[in-house]
Amino acid sequence: MVQSAEHNINPEKISANALKVLDALTTAGFEAYLVGGGVRDLLLGLSPKDFDIATSASPEEIKPLFRNCRLIGRRFRLAHVVFGREVIEVATFRADHGQGEGGESRADGRIVRDNVFGTVEEDALRRDFTINALYYANHDAAVLDFVGALEDIKSRTLRLIGEPDVRVKEDPVRCLRAARFSAKLGFDVATDVRQAMTEHAHLLRDIPPARLFEEVLKLFHSGHAVQSFDKLREFDLLQYLFPVADDRLKRDDARFEAFVYQALQNTDDRIAEGKPVTPAFLYAVMLWPQVEKLAQDYLDEEPPVTAILRAADSVVTAQMAYTSLPKRFSVPMREIWAMQPRLERYQGKRALHLLRSARFRAGYDFLLLRSHVDSNLRERADWWTKTQESHPVEPDHGRRFPRTRSGKSSRSGTKSRAS
Repeated sequence: MVQSAEHNINPEKISANALKVLDALTTAGFEAYLVGGGVRDLLLGLSPKDFDIATSASPEEIKPLFRNCRLIGRRFRLAHVVFGREVIEVATFRADHGQGEGGESRADGRIVRDNVFGTVEEDALRRDFTINALYYANHDAAVLDFVGALEDIKSRTLRLIGEPDVRVKEDPVRCLRAARFSAKLGFDVATDVRQAMTEHAHLLRDIPPARLFEEVLKLFHSGHAVQSFDKLREFDLLQYLFPVADDRLKRDDARFEAFVYQALQNTDDRIAEGKPVTPAFLYAVMLWPQVEKLAQDYLDEEPPVTAILRAADSVVTAQMAYTSLPKRFSVPMREIWAMQPRLERYQGKRALHLLRSARFRAGYDFLLLRSHVDSNLRERADWWTKTQESHPVEPDHGRRFPRTRSGKSSRSGTKSRAS
C-alpha cells in the first residue's frame, strides 16, 4: 500500500460522479476502489476520460444502491451507473476463472465466461497488464499495488501479469491492447510480452469482427492514431484488422503510406480540436486502394459511379470477415467513394448542384486528402475549394445517391464528418 504522501494523484482530477459511487458503496459496507487506467493516468499526470470502480459488492448488490444503474454482460457481468453522458463502470472483484462457478474456458485456453468473484488481491492478479492493476481508495487516498505496477510505471514498461503465453491465449485482443497502450503512453513492451504476441497474434483471426471493430475505434479515435498505426505495423498486427492496407504497405506503396498517415494525422488533429470523427472516413481510407483497383476493372461495363459501388460491394464484404462496420458507417463510406468520380468530372451547373449534397463535404475532404499524394488531383481539388468559397450553399440532406447493381439506393440520412 502506498500512502497519499508517496504518490502524486490529484483528487481534483477524479470525476465527482465516480467519487459519489465510491462513497455509496463504502457507506453500504462494501470495499470499493477506483481501478485500472484511471489510476494509471492519474499517476502519470494525465486527465483520465473514464473512471472504473472495483468492489466487493456483487452486481445484484450494486443495483439497488443506484436508481440510475443497469446490469450488462454475460461473459463479464458488471454494472453501469449512468450520470447523463458519463457512465461509471462498476465491476465485482474477480478471482481466477477456474476457481469456481461462473468461469469457463475453451480447450485452447480462451476465456468465454469470467464471473468468479473473489478478493481485491485476486482481482489484481487476474487483470491483464500490471499498469492496469492499481487500486485507489477514496477514503484515505492510498494506492494498492499487488503486482509491481508502480515500478513498471516508473520504468515505463508494459508487462503482462502472469505467464505472457497463457495470458495472450486467454484473450488474443491483449496483443492489440499492448500496441494501443504502448502508443498512448510511450511505454516499451516487455520482451516476453513481445514474444507471446509474435507467437499467438494469429489467434486474433478467431475474435468476432464486432469486437475487433471496437478495438479499431480505441486505436484510432483516441487521439494517438498515428502512433497506434506505427505500433500495429511494428508488431505486424495490421493484417488482422485491415488486410488490404497491410498488403499495400508490405509492397512498399509509398503513395498509399503517405495517404494513410495524412488521414491519421488529420484524425488526431480533429480530436485535439474537439471536432467529431467517424469510422466511415477511416475505413474509406484503409479500403480505398482495393476499391479503386476493382472499379477500374468494371469501367468497360459500367459508368464510373456504378463501377465504384460495385467494387465497394466486393471490398466491404471481404473486410467484414476481419472487422465489422455498422451500416450507419458503411453507407456514408460508400457515398464518400461514389462522390470521387463526380468530384473529378463535374463542372458548371452539375458541380453547383453537387455542392448541396449531404455527403459533399466528406467526399471533398477525401478528394483533398487524395490530392496530397496525387499531383494529378491537385488542380481539381483547388477548383472545388475555390468553388465553395464563391458559391456557399446549404447542403440538401434529402438528395439521393445512385443505386447499386442490386437496385438498392446508397443514400443515408446520417450526417457524416470527415476525420
